[in-house]
Amino acid sequence: MKQTFYKIIIYSFGISIFFLESCVNQFLDNPDKSVLTDQTQWSNEATADLFLNDIYHNLPDCQNQPDNMDNFTDYAAQHFYYTSYNWKQGIVNPNTTYFGVWGGVAGPLGEYNYNWATTYANIRKCNTFIEEVRKHAANFSPDWMHKRIDEARFLRAFFYANLWQLVGGVPIITEELDRHTMDSAQLYRPRASFAETENFIVSELDSIINDNYLAVKYGPTDADAGRATIGAALMLKGWVQLFAASPAFNAAVPAVGSNPGSCCGFGNYDKNRWAEAAATFKQFIDKYGNGHPYDLFPDLSSHGLWFPGNKYNSEVIWDRQYVANSPLGSTFEQYGGVVYILGAYYTWGNYNPTQELVDRFYMANGKPITDPTSGYDPQHPYVNREPRFYDWIVYDGAPYYMDWMPRPDTIYTRIDKVHPSLNEINFSTGDVSNSGYYFKKKLNPLVRPGGGPVSGANFIYFRYAEVLLGYAEAENEAYGPDPSVYDAINAIRRRAGIPDLQPGLTQDQMRAEIHQERDVELCFENKRFYDIIRWKIADSVLNRPQHGMMITNSSPNDDKGVWVYTPIVINYPPTHHFDSKMYLAPIPQSVIDQNPKIIQNPGY
Repeated sequence: MKQTFYKIIIYSFGISIFFLESCVNQFLDNPDKSVLTDQTQWSNEATADLFLNDIYHNLPDCQNQPDNMDNFTDYAAQHFYYTSYNWKQGIVNPNTTYFGVWGGVAGPLGEYNYNWATTYANIRKCNTFIEEVRKHAANFSPDWMHKRIDEARFLRAFFYANLWQLVGGVPIITEELDRHTMDSAQLYRPRASFAETENFIVSELDSIINDNYLAVKYGPTDADAGRATIGAALMLKGWVQLFAASPAFNAAVPAVGSNPGSCCGFGNYDKNRWAEAAATFKQFIDKYGNGHPYDLFPDLSSHGLWFPGNKYNSEVIWDRQYVANSPLGSTFEQYGGVVYILGAYYTWGNYNPTQELVDRFYMANGKPITDPTSGYDPQHPYVNREPRFYDWIVYDGAPYYMDWMPRPDTIYTRIDKVHPSLNEINFSTGDVSNSGYYFKKKLNPLVRPGGGPVSGANFIYFRYAEVLLGYAEAENEAYGPDPSVYDAINAIRRRAGIPDLQPGLTQDQMRAEIHQERDVELCFENKRFYDIIRWKIADSVLNRPQHGMMITNSSPNDDKGVWVYTPIVINYPPTHHFDSKMYLAPIPQSVIDQNPKIIQNPGY
């Protein structure tokens, strides 16, 4: 069985190896690639690396999926054929055995292989790697062994964190289970509590950080670029602590309403949880921030932070690699963005911003549009907005140009009888946006959409802006808006090209500013879902309609009138329903059937 398993791994690496160039060289150096047994798999560093690289390849593939976590929020309009469309209507079923994006009812567990079975398969691989490397330690140099074991421990913590955020406490398994040698008590583990799971993840990351075997950061020319780092471990630790400290879980009664097995939250409020998160982010800033080596990258345009030529720039902490024009490439540009460009159909039109998101972007003077002194004009809503708005949002009348295009285009989403546009706001089920907006953040300007996996732009899981935002939020909750909170938020605002915050804010006012800054800065990066869950606002923002912008002329037959901007309800999905149980996803019933010690989350 193990021989067959390793053969499958090697054959799959022929088309999907993660660290392409270095691993292909390792693969070619192996004298007999077709028969990797236990003896040969762990006989040297090159063949052992193949096993670990396969685990890296199983990281969430966020660039090759048409449904994403933002579609589960109020800031993105999604099409009817996706799992997010069902979930936003309150449709989620623990009895499903389908965990995918096409009309599923598993909710967020259907995204990016976050489901229970795939997560534990990845965790099992991490456990196997750690055990086998230690068992065959004589075959490896101490330096290689220390680094690779801590990489595997980081990956295991990352997989655990992804599942914990969605379902709460989970069974903690750190050894390879064997049904041939273990009894049922050893094989079937109960769920750890919410706190125990968080403590395990944090303690593993602390150990990795204190070991100091990993590099702090890799640059674009480093052979190990893409592997786990000290920076990634410290960032993940801070994020896990921030998530845990948030209102949905840091309370006497968790957001789901009850707490069986203490799996759904802490069961009490403790302000020190915010302080712990703040301390972790501060450690990152003081030790590795401000250019040593992490810092904010100055450019947020299509040729900036996410541009393939800027891989592993100062802001990137943890990402997944893609290789252009290969089976390891990305199809992200095909799935989202403007549908019709220069009169031709190019994209599926996913990830469209709603009016709710558009309204969160500041004016050029740094004021929110709700401020009476901001200068915002609802009949000229796209005038004098902040630079990020123009970099990331495609609105009616927006100039549009990517490097692959032979000439610039102008995108119109208005309803125009005189000069109709193929991108006119869509009130049916087609690909064209039903919000009147498209996004362009993170799109690779070199890639013509529709060409398959041709993009080599990496997906960034964590970046330095999140360190600053996480610190500001945790510090404000723990101690109030001290000068360091202003420093962190103002660094983000200055990079964005807008003025500093006004001084003298209360804690509540600063909280509102931090939330808005996260909404804007991190839009379309799969962050909003986790924020509305942990802030315990999903039951508010997801139980009301989303909106788009309908633009019509007061003299529609000749366009000689004025253009009128009218926010309208997006009719897909037709209803929005969020129950408190949906703050956590259900444990799949198939898991409970196999292991009666697993308790279900409330409401399912």
